[in-house]
Amino acid sequence: MGRGTYDFELDETGNLANFAANVERLRRLWLDRGSINGDALGPGDPGDFDNGAWHVACHLLGGCGVRRGSDGTIVWHQVSHDPSVDRYFASATFREGSATRTIPIDSAEGRTLLSGSTVLGFVEGTSLGRTSARAVMDPPTLFNLWRRQDFDWPPGSKQDGGRVWEHWCTLRDIRPTHAIGTSVLTAFISMVAALGDYFAPTVARGRREYGHPAQLRAMVRAGLIAEKAAVWTGTPTAIAAEHEAVFEEADPATSLDTASALDWSNPPRYHMFARKIAGWSKAAEVERDLSQA
Repeated sequence: MGRGTYDFELDETGNLANFAANVERLRRLWLDRGSINGDALGPGDPGDFDNGAWHVACHLLGGCGVRRGSDGTIVWHQVSHDPSVDRYFASATFREGSATRTIPIDSAEGRTLLSGSTVLGFVEGTSLGRTSARAVMDPPTLFNLWRRQDFDWPPGSKQDGGRVWEHWCTLRDIRPTHAIGTSVLTAFISMVAALGDYFAPTVARGRREYGHPAQLRAMVRAGLIAEKAAVWTGTPTAIAAEHEAVFEEADPATSLDTASALDWSNPPRYHMFARKIAGWSKAAEVERDLSQA
């Protein structure tokens, strides 16, 4: 079963499937300059889009999700960094007794954890604070002069940073020859498969600028995103300041603790940082965007 002009493969529930073929479709889509080009790509420096993904991609990779396990426990999902190999993977963080564990979603244990669980909602990615990759020293040649270490700041800093800026770097080269970029694309497909069709469009709707409306429309037409999910009528909830500081640590364990304190009634819920919540694309605006040629 496929969806859209790119024929993205779906699972038996109608959501995006966690298949390697979908990773390659995603790569082709975000490199497709026939669908998105020029100003619609979003802001960037010369060369940023030669081999890099559309602007919305860094927000999508920074976004996180929450599920409730079959036993009632809260599970935190994000794209995490493996420092032993400098690669990224979709992760699940949960409490096991008095300990907190983080495991790959794609592991056998991860698939068992997801079985019988339900999606509660999503959390905006941080554009301030820490990155998930610590102590990296990127050369300027790796990501078109962007370096992840330049976006790792203590919580509370007003400098551009956090996981969104981290993935602005990693997504500057998503060709098959770039192992870090490929790991990021693979992790994203795993995240979407685990969190369902509402995850990606909800995060993408967090900005009316940077070309996001046109990029969302292109992702719907390609089949990465379902149109029904793109026009979801919910509205975001502002994240309290004390919770924002914890999320800026970019630590899965503390993020789990803070996410457990948020309101997840009437799912799916979307929790956004207050400083950009006014930029949310309302359902009527998205419907107009999708109707454009």
